Amino acid sequence: MKQAIEQFCRYLSTERNVSPHTLGAYRSDLEQFLAFIDREQRPGADVNSVTHLLIRRYMAQLHKDHQKSSIGRKLAAIRAFFRYLLREGLAAKNPAELVSTPKMEKKVPFHLNIDEVTALVEAPQSADSLSLRNRAILETLYSCGIRVSELTGLNVGDVDMDERLARVLGKGNKERIVPVGTYARNALAAYLASRNNPSMDAPLILNARGGRLTSRSVARIIDKYIIKIAAMKKVSPHTLRHTFATHMLEGGADLRAIQELLGHSSLSTTQKYTHVSIDRLMEVYDKAHPKARS
Repeated sequence: MKQAIEQFCRYLSTERNVSPHTLGAYRSDLEQFLAFIDREQRPGADVNSVTHLLIRRYMAQLHKDHQKSSIGRKLAAIRAFFRYLLREGLAAKNPAELVSTPKMEKKVPFHLNIDEVTALVEAPQSADSLSLRNRAILETLYSCGIRVSELTGLNVGDVDMDERLARVLGKGNKERIVPVGTYARNALAAYLASRNNPSMDAPLILNARGGRLTSRSVARIIDKYIIKIAAMKKVSPHTLRHTFATHMLEGGADLRAIQELLGHSSLSTTQKYTHVSIDRLMEVYDKAHPKARS
């Protein structure tokens, strides 16, 4: 079983070209499942000894201290693992296919309203290079709706300032083109000018030591300005992505267009933002319609 997990992880890395983060999640989930099997059966059990009943027992154990989303992810990893083994002729069946995925709670993505996001992106007011950088970060995340890892992975040459377009490398190394708003373009131009307009292959966003900025550092920058504007909310870089999608939808953008801009492979992932729009619609209706409430 352990050898099969290593073989599957090599396949994910070399053939599927998954990100290190995704690979680490798959490996961790499968190693936790293997540890459960070793306790339930015996160390070194064969893959064909795994039954759907054993997987269900594992799921039941996880329900004690894991959220449904985590359990669903672990089950998906086990399914993918056995699907690979079945295709390679290393397993006779995929027992995970007989196990139902936990029903997920529908959570409305948290987002900022127009006033809040405007206050946040305009919070860096100084003309020094770090403040210009921070303004560029905030404006770009909100303007483009890109993931923080996509922002930190950009080079100067990936942004066409004249056309206001950015070439972004997303999950699974899938490339897409996203528009860059005028405010973001101007903020980026001011920041790059403070760096004497670096070469096209230089990182777009630098840390204070001149290296490429990390996603964790971006989160700390956002925390700093959230405190400054006294928003009293927990805001992450991903919150700006949610805010971008929600404001686009409320502004009349087509769901398919938002899917393309966000780089979602499935429309169902994008559809979670429709719940936000419906909530807003009901709020407006209740306030405006004379017969909305008794």
